[in-house]
Amino acid sequence: MKTKDLVLASLFAAITCVLAIVSIPLPFTPVPITLHVFAITLCGAVLGGKLGAFSQGIYVLLGAIGLPVYAGGNAGFGHLFGPTGGYIFGFILGAYVTGTLVQWGVKKVKMVKGRYMVIVFSMSMGLLAIYLCGMLQLMIVADMNIAQAFMGGVVPFIGFDFLKVIASSIIASVLRERLIKEAVIS
Repeated sequence: MKTKDLVLASLFAAITCVLAIVSIPLPFTPVPITLHVFAITLCGAVLGGKLGAFSQGIYVLLGAIGLPVYAGGNAGFGHLFGPTGGYIFGFILGAYVTGTLVQWGVKKVKMVKGRYMVIVFSMSMGLLAIYLCGMLQLMIVADMNIAQAFMGGVVPFIGFDFLKVIASSIIASVLRERLIKEAVIS
């Protein structure tokens, strides 16, 4: 891995740490509203699948070793195995899915508007991956069935998360073009 890649991965892990500070607890679910989705989808779209997943792996590891970087300043291995841990693990998969689809899709689409739609679609699929990982662990840890996990761990967040995807996709499309032009990413 090149030094440039390590710097970019670390930068996006740091961005995720900073955006995790925003955490709004909800009374009916153990899952808070955060800006993670914004950070993870931006990370995947800009860095690509492998480097984006590596970046989020750094983020997960930082929290696992005790740095208070998870939502609400939480940290530790125990937190990874609690009701929200599946979402945290899902960040790695979400960045990978987003980045892989963006890398594949933007090569196929030549129109700028079409590339933007590829980014939105890719981010939506990355978000779906995060939701699936989160729901799975929520079902196991909180002893919920699939309907309860969906209603408590996905439904309250869909609207706000899609707004984060739209905002992130706007920034990602501009940032990607700039970084490609400057030969920072390919």
